[in-house]
Amino acid sequence: MKRINKLIITLYLTILLALPMVPGLPFSNVWEKDEALAMSSDTNPVGTNRIVQVAKQQNPAVVWVESVQKVKQMNGRVPGNPLLKQFPGVPQPPQRGGGTGSGFIIDPEGFVLTNHHVINGADTIKVRLQVADKEKDYEAQLIGSDKKTDIALLKIKREGSDSTPFPYIPMGNSEKLEVGEWVIAIGNPFGLSHTVTTGIVSAKGRDIGSGPYDEFIQTDASINPGNSGGPLLNMKGEVIGINTAIISGNTGGNVGIGFAIPINMAAGIMKDLKEHGKVTRGWLGVMIQNLTPDLAESFALKTTNGALVSDVMTGGPAFKGGLQRGDVIVKFNNQPVEDVSELPRLVAAVQPGETVDVVILRDGKEQTVRVTIDAQEETEA
Repeated sequence: MKRINKLIITLYLTILLALPMVPGLPFSNVWEKDEALAMSSDTNPVGTNRIVQVAKQQNPAVVWVESVQKVKQMNGRVPGNPLLKQFPGVPQPPQRGGGTGSGFIIDPEGFVLTNHHVINGADTIKVRLQVADKEKDYEAQLIGSDKKTDIALLKIKREGSDSTPFPYIPMGNSEKLEVGEWVIAIGNPFGLSHTVTTGIVSAKGRDIGSGPYDEFIQTDASINPGNSGGPLLNMKGEVIGINTAIISGNTGGNVGIGFAIPINMAAGIMKDLKEHGKVTRGWLGVMIQNLTPDLAESFALKTTNGALVSDVMTGGPAFKGGLQRGDVIVKFNNQPVEDVSELPRLVAAVQPGETVDVVILRDGKEQTVRVTIDAQEETEA
């Protein structure tokens, strides 16, 4: 009897397993591939050649950027030896200063995005491209640069009547980035040209204290000195960030914490640089501070969200619009203000002369004031 039962069970399992292979019958749900767990997608390249494809496609548009600075004439003494003098009238060989970094071409005309600190103070800027498996040097013109966001725009100078379109990297949407999403960095770390590294987005909106407009993408893709100005790409091959800074160990190299400027921010800066050679930012005319729990309690507020106005500049846009000390700005130009770090970015993005709604809390009650934004005075070149 037991033998018969075993035979019946064996026969049943054999038929069950054979059914999905019968022509005309659909596969069992047990064997259907779950698309959410698929190993071949733009956001999950593990087990695919997607990174290889992106690297091959976008490498030609990543450039080596070299900034050359003229060194001032020495004061009559031999460099390195304070006791020896140079003979009067004897010319000294030219010496170069500057540094190197990375950049990437953003359109067929040869416009290049890089970091301000890569080209800062340069008398001459050179870029090196991969052309037909060979490297070719070009001189580049500085269109404009912005220290506050560490962004610079260059344009490659063509030779003669050459009008061949340059390879370029399309821009993505950094707002759509997700923490945990795979990314690719390409650049020239330590002079090693066209180095490709991969990692994930570790965090978004990081404020690292480098300036008033910090909103960095944090990644563990390996970024080292020389990567500055290079692209951070998504799995579609679109640039979603400009590699800019790292937290380094004792050796000065990568420890898995790198930062990139979101491309959405860079696009707005680039437009100003392209049209005017400089960035024009909006100015509100207030001093602000964080709303601490103690301050929130003193103002009878139930939340610490917002930016507390600690002072209003006489004659400024906020003053004219009716803002007062003690107001808490909770929304600016239809965008929520969670803390003080967000408000400067929102104000800077508004074109001077534009009138916006500012939602405030005053005496515990919400109200809206209209403010016409002025231009911010830039104190740097």
